Formats: sequence, structure tokens, C-alpha cells
Amino acid sequence: MMNLTIPSTFRITHEQFQELARANRDSRLERSAAGELIFMPPTGSITGNRNLDIEGQLWLWNRQTRRGFAFNSSTGFHLPNGATRSPDAAWVSQERWDILTSEQQEGFAPICPDFVVELRSPSDNLKPLQEKMKEYMSNGSSLGFLIDRKSKTVAIYRPQGEVEVLKEPSSVSGEPVLPGFVLDLTEVWL
Repeated sequence: MMNLTIPSTFRITHEQFQELARANRDSRLERSAAGELIFMPPTGSITGNRNLDIEGQLWLWNRQTRRGFAFNSSTGFHLPNGATRSPDAAWVSQERWDILTSEQQEGFAPICPDFVVELRSPSDNLKPLQEKMKEYMSNGSSLGFLIDRKSKTVAIYRPQGEVEVLKEPSSVSGEPVLPGFVLDLTEVWL
């Protein structure tokens, strides 16, 4: 195991980040809009299992409707503000995905997903996740769910308006961004 300390003044370009990510495929990395490198430890087993359940539901809905592309937590997106982020689950409409070149689709796609999900791990601080959700909304996302297993809440983010917080819902709808998609949360709360 290696410890790495990065000076607070260190900044990395998007191109350098891509090169670093390619050389460290087993590391979970993100890059802030200011060029700060963010190391994310792997999730615990329970969080990983719950995240796979969420990804699977999104994948199945997308497979049945064929409205776009679903992505897992390993996928990085290069946002308009310059950040490279990796939501726990994401979806991009077919129309928006088709605008990208095949080269753009292959790398960190220069697009903010239409829909994003972040699942809070027990070790995650809530404030950075809330800021990340706001960043998605200000960069083009139409809908986002921040699922907090600790407080058993789902915060629903939309580009305009207040964040809607639901207490221990059994499901949450993706309407109108994902027509017919309902995320079943019963397994997430276990």
C-alpha cells in the first residue's frame, strides 16, 4: 500500500488526468473543476452490493426502453466546467450521446449525464456529495438522486427548485427524465 500526499497547490489538466487514469486503472480517481485530484477509496461490500442493485435496475430499464445509455460507477464524464466525475450510476439520452464522436464516447465523454445517482457510503461525508450533486445539476443533469443509507433518505435534485428529500421511500420515480423508470429501494435500506 502506498500513501500519496498531494500539495494543495497542485493542479492537473484534463489531458494529464486522462493519462494518469490510464496508468492507474485500478484506482478510483476524479478531478475537480479547479484541477484538484480526488482519490476515492473502494466501497465496502454492502455499499457495493446496493450500488450494483441500483445500476442493475437502471440498466434493465434502459435495456427494455432503449432510450439511451446506462453507465456504472467506473465511468468518468468530463463535465462542461472541466471536472471529471464518476457518479455511482448514470444515464445519457440517445439523442445527446449520438452528438458525440466515437472518440469522445470511448474516453471520458465530454458530457454531463442526464440522470445521476450517488449512494452515500458509511465513510462518506454528506457535504461533498451534496456539492457534487449541485455540480451535476449546474453542468446539465436533469435529475439526480442522492441516496443516504445512514439517514434512510433520498434527496432528489433538479436543475431548478428546491431539493426534495424523501424519508425511507420504498421507491422513487425517474419521471419525466426517465419515462417509466421507478427505482425500487427496498433492498437498499436493508
